[in-house]
Amino acid sequence: MQRRKLGKSNLEVSAIGLGCMGLSSGYGPAVDRQTGISLIRSAVERGVTLFDTAEIYGPFTNEELVGEALAPLRDQVVVATKFGFEVDQRANQISLNSWPVHIKEVAEGSLKRLRTDRIDLFYQHRVDPDVPIEDVAGAVKSLIQEGKVKHFGLSEVGVQTIRRAHAVCPITAVQSEYSLWWREPEHEVLPTLAELGIGFVPFSPLGRGFLTGAINEHTTFDSTDLRKSVPRFTPEARKANQALVDLIGEIATRKQITCAQLSLAWVLGQKGWIVPIPGTTKLDRLEENVGAARVELKVEDLHDIDTVISKILVQGARYPQHLERMTAP
Repeated sequence: MQRRKLGKSNLEVSAIGLGCMGLSSGYGPAVDRQTGISLIRSAVERGVTLFDTAEIYGPFTNEELVGEALAPLRDQVVVATKFGFEVDQRANQISLNSWPVHIKEVAEGSLKRLRTDRIDLFYQHRVDPDVPIEDVAGAVKSLIQEGKVKHFGLSEVGVQTIRRAHAVCPITAVQSEYSLWWREPEHEVLPTLAELGIGFVPFSPLGRGFLTGAINEHTTFDSTDLRKSVPRFTPEARKANQALVDLIGEIATRKQITCAQLSLAWVLGQKGWIVPIPGTTKLDRLEENVGAARVELKVEDLHDIDTVISKILVQGARYPQHLERMTAP
C-alpha cells in the first residue's frame, strides 16, 4: 500500500484508510463483534494504517470495537476519532457540545474505549455555533500538549472556520464528504487546504455505496439505514442518478477495474495529500477498495472522466435539511 502525508504534517498514513462507522451503525444492523474485529485486522494485513471512528458511532460501541481490534497492533496504525456531541442514551438524544470541558471529557472516554494512551487524530465532528472555534482549538491544543492527542482535525467545515482554528492550533486534516457525485469541496475548501498545508480525508468517497453499482432504484434499505432519510436515495433520485453509475461503469470496464476502484482512484488522483476512507463490512469489498491504490489514472484519464461526468446533474440533496445546516462558514 502506498503511503501519503496529510498536508505539511508529519502524519503519514496509507493512501486509503478504513471508515469504521458502518460496522456498528448507520447502514443497518451492527456486524457481529468478531466479524468486525476480523475485518479491521484484515485491513491492517493489507496495508491500511488509518482507521476512522467516533464516539457517536453506536454510540460508543464503534470505538470499543476499533479499540479491541487494534490493541495488539496499536503502534502500526493511526486512529482517528471525533468529539462535538453530547450523548444522552437514556433519552436517546444527541446534541451539539464542543465546550472545552466536554472536549476533554470526550477525550478521556475515547482513550479508554480505544484502549490507548493517545488519539492520533482528534476531529471536531460538527461545528458548534455556541462555542467559538478558537476555544475549541485551544482545548485540543491543551490535549496535544498533554500528549493525549497528536493531531487536530475538523469535519464538515467552511474555510473561515478552518482559518480561525488553524491560527490557534495547526490543523492536520479536514474531513468532508467528497466523491464523483459530491464535489462541493473543490470550490473553496480544497484551495484553502492547499494554501495552508492541511490534508484532506474524504468520507463517503463511494457515494454511500451508490457509485459501486450495487444499488439501484429497486434496492430496499433496512429501517436503521440512514439512507432511508436521504433525498439522494429516494427511488426516484436513484433512478435518475443511475446514469452517473452507468458512465462510471463504462470507463471502468475500459480500464479493466471496478466502479468502486475507478471512483476511489479518481479521488486519489485529485491531490497527493488526499486520503479517502471508504467503509465496508465485507472482506471482498475491502480488498476491492484497497486495490484502488494500485490504479494509476493519468492526467488525461482524469480529464476524460471529468468531461463525461460533467454531463450528469445529480438529483437529490445529500442530507435531510436539518442535517445539512450543521456546517459552519
